[in-house]
Order: sequence, then C-alpha cells, then structure tokens
Amino acid sequence: MAMFVFAYGSLIWRPGFAHLGARPALLRGYHRRFCIWSRHYRGTPERPGLVLGLDRGGACQGVVFEVAAEAAAAVLEYLDARENLLGEQVYHRRQLPVRLRGEGGYVVQAVTYVADRRHPAYARPGAETVAEAIAQAQGAAGSNRDYLLNTLDHLAGFGLRDAGLERIARALGGEQAAERH
Repeated sequence: MAMFVFAYGSLIWRPGFAHLGARPALLRGYHRRFCIWSRHYRGTPERPGLVLGLDRGGACQGVVFEVAAEAAAAVLEYLDARENLLGEQVYHRRQLPVRLRGEGGYVVQAVTYVADRRHPAYARPGAETVAEAIAQAQGAAGSNRDYLLNTLDHLAGFGLRDAGLERIARALGGEQAAERH
C-alpha cells in the first residue's frame, strides 16, 4: 500500500524523494505558520531565520505526495533526518487525515511533521518580527525570503493560497513580493 506525505512548506517545492504524484489537500486541526527558528537552513546562530511549522488549530492547505510502498521506509528515514536536523526533534512526525481536493473529497492518512511547542526553537513572533527575520536571514539552504516566496509560488501552482504568508510577503516590500502577491 502506498504512503502519503503532507507537505506545507519547502517539501512542496523540494520534496527530495521520488513520488508517484502530488495533489492539493486540506489538513484540519493545524495551521501553517512561521514558528520555528532556523539556525542552519534559513539562518545562522547569530541571525536566525524562521521556517514554517504546523501549529495547533485552524486548517492548512498543502500538497499530498503519494510514495510507492517499497520506498516508504527510505522516505521516512530521509524526512526524519531532514525535518529534525542533527536529531533536534523540533518536529513530531504524525499520521493525520487529509482531504484531497477534488476527487469527491477523498480522505487519506498522511505523514506530516508538527511543530513541538516545547522545543527551544519554537517561536511565537509577532508579524513585524517575522517579516524582519525573514528579510535579513540567510542560511545553508538560501535566503529566508526565497523560502517564503517559493512556498507561495508553489502553493499557487497547485491553485492554493495562504493569506497569512501573502501578508508577510507584502510586508517585506520590494517589487518582487508586491508583483507576485
């Protein structure tokens, strides 16, 4: 039986694993937000960036990847290492019901990663702090600004929007953010 993976951030545009297909989906009970300080991928210890996490409450539109059964164990190993760099356990792996868009609202159980509110990297920054951190941060995987804009662009590619992320992009200003969102 195939495995499903729910993506809500960089996994949408850089999954890093082979998959059989990708479809837009809705996860209820969690929302996407910039709630994890990044001191490696999108920032540094001196100037941390912020990355997305699933936090309690609301709903999140994202993308479900279907993974062949024979690849499931390797994909989980890869995702665990990617999402919890150096074994930090910033995210908890969960299997949650997600509703596929179209297809009569079919529900699948999907693996996803939920922010650990008890971890020291968990953050509750205000909107101004989020925009400021994103505007200034750069890490091993590139700029925090590109992370935000790539997420918005790829959500749009699946016909999805996130008003909160769009507000942050507008707060960053600049022609690129203003034209795109």
